[in-house]
Amino acid sequence: MSLTGSIDHAATHASQAVDAGKARGRLGTARIDDYLALLKPRVMSLVVFTALVGLVTAPGDLHPTIALAALACIAVGAGAAGVLNMWYDADIDAVMRRTAHRPIPSGRVRPAEALVFGLVLATAAVVALGVLTNVAAAASLGFTIFFYVVIYTMWLKRATPYNIVIGGAAGAFPPVIGWIASTGSLSVEPVLLLVTIFLWTPPHFWALSLYRTDDYGRAGVPMLPVVAGKAKTREQIFLYTLLLVSASLLPWALGYVGAIYGAVATAAGGYMILLARQVRAGDDARERAARRLFAFSIVHLFLLFASYLVQKQLTINFPPFA
Repeated sequence: MSLTGSIDHAATHASQAVDAGKARGRLGTARIDDYLALLKPRVMSLVVFTALVGLVTAPGDLHPTIALAALACIAVGAGAAGVLNMWYDADIDAVMRRTAHRPIPSGRVRPAEALVFGLVLATAAVVALGVLTNVAAAASLGFTIFFYVVIYTMWLKRATPYNIVIGGAAGAFPPVIGWIASTGSLSVEPVLLLVTIFLWTPPHFWALSLYRTDDYGRAGVPMLPVVAGKAKTREQIFLYTLLLVSASLLPWALGYVGAIYGAVATAAGGYMILLARQVRAGDDARERAARRLFAFSIVHLFLLFASYLVQKQLTINFPPFA
């Protein structure tokens, strides 16, 4: 189906997904926490943190209040993308055990309500960021939302087993948006952070898909283990982990950050590679190695960006002797 056709059929998909909710008589009985769930708060927290690193480490001079408001805009934009993703994917979510409890497929939020909620949040976030900072930052946020909702959710996710490789670019943009919000321009340093997140995304999500293969297969989502098998997926996880760790060391190798970041990136990257090797070697029916890799990958990304932020702040407050 074409991209245009996919958009035309989105409302039908979502309506079919809430049939179970209608049967339980809960359609439209949404509470505040249901709307918060639509925002994907766990994903939003990573987006906000990586955007914070880009914004704070950039050589800009945003007032702290404006910087905080800019972060809020990026958070709302990320939440809006999550809402629109759940709106379109309600048919998939309804048949996957991991997602069947979400507000739309469970019938607690009407599809039309979710669509309006997501569009309003997206528009408000982009406009507010442009007013508070600059047009380039607003355009970057708007493009990121569009890429995640239209390119990834509506097209790539259902079209190719490498959906998460290309679509992962959307999740990699927050540090760049933060940097542009602070400076109004782009440079090599935030692009290195983008590349790190971009290469982090495939092993993170493929590890999840290894122990959720049946779920994805039942929903008709062509994730890599569904299409190419688990052995191929394990090999790709190991390959992308090597690329990820190499990319994560570039900011240190190129002199943008110092030894603290370098030590953390080396240690965390080494453990990530060890887990990826265990995934590649294992044939565990319960995919315990994949579960460990998925869990640690979140910690790994947090450690990288936290140490990057700490290193930068120490350099600012305690500059090295000339």
